[in-house]
Amino acid sequence: MKALIVGGTGPSGPFLANGLIERGFEVTIFHRGTHEIPEIGPEVAHIHGDPHFRETIESALGDRTFDAVIATYGRIRFVAEALAGKTPCFIAIGGVPSYRGYFDPRANFPAGLKVPVPEDAPLVMSEGEQRFSWLIKSTEDAVLSAHPNGVVYRYPYVYGPYQLVPREWCIIRRILDKRSSIMLPDGGLSLMTHGYAENLAHAVLLAIDHPKVAAGQIYNCGDEDQLSLRQVVEVISRELNHPLEMVSVPSSFGTAARAVSIGGSNNHVVMDLFKIKTQLGYRDRITAVEAIAKTAHWYVEHQPAPGSEIEQRLQDPFDYQAEDKVIAILREAREKTQAVAAREVTHIAHPYAHPKEPGLARDHRNR
Repeated sequence: MKALIVGGTGPSGPFLANGLIERGFEVTIFHRGTHEIPEIGPEVAHIHGDPHFRETIESALGDRTFDAVIATYGRIRFVAEALAGKTPCFIAIGGVPSYRGYFDPRANFPAGLKVPVPEDAPLVMSEGEQRFSWLIKSTEDAVLSAHPNGVVYRYPYVYGPYQLVPREWCIIRRILDKRSSIMLPDGGLSLMTHGYAENLAHAVLLAIDHPKVAAGQIYNCGDEDQLSLRQVVEVISRELNHPLEMVSVPSSFGTAARAVSIGGSNNHVVMDLFKIKTQLGYRDRITAVEAIAKTAHWYVEHQPAPGSEIEQRLQDPFDYQAEDKVIAILREAREKTQAVAAREVTHIAHPYAHPKEPGLARDHRNR
């Protein structure tokens, strides 16, 4: 059996390649050749070419046929069209931004997304509504048009090695720089579905294991357990043995706290995993806490250089002097607010009466 992975050197690529090898496939990866990673062994063949254009895709792949194709990179609609009739199993990796309200919460009423978001939630239906989301949605349509038995996975934010925008680095670098505090938008309490690369690859490979069930389906995927940004900081801080004071900053302030939050949104973006769990039997291969800890150690061992391309993509200035000024302003505001605060509630009792003696109209708290 022969399998093709388009891409293959990103976060989930090595897990996909090695998972296919474990299933008895001869694996080839088709990518530009600009990144080679040691996790993909010499038994994997490489086709170097550009998967973004129909002509370069056809030139690179020629008349090759495959028993399975997993397209994770490039212009997947062109990849799907070029491989129509050349594989019985085409799996495309899309993304959750196709849902209406992902980028613009006000597009829905009430504002924001359902919690959790099922696969049949409203999608962006026009370029004018939100171009990037519409491109993702229209690619899903193109994939299933070229491959009626194809499978589409809507990836969330992916964490783990080789992430191009590793949000975790914003936390890790502050720890390595011996910072005592970190600013979090709105206390870091919003929830957004994340997926550890190994877990996402496992989800995708379930379509290889259950082709009849998965045929023609679209699946949300991500970790079963979702941690808030605040909890992610807790896990990384403990794992790297460096406590951080978490300072809540209103997201409307537009400070560097936004860099720690993918997309800068304080709205919940939580995907419903019911379909993939019931149809394909998905369960996490590794818990979120363990996965975040492993990710932290990997980036400690593979540190991006200050001002590197990765840090530029993150748009985190790591301007600690400015952060300290903002934190000082917030602490002063807190003190002033507390000085004006209303009566402090010292005891909270539930509202139901609990009389001490029979026959009393009211109990000892006059309830």
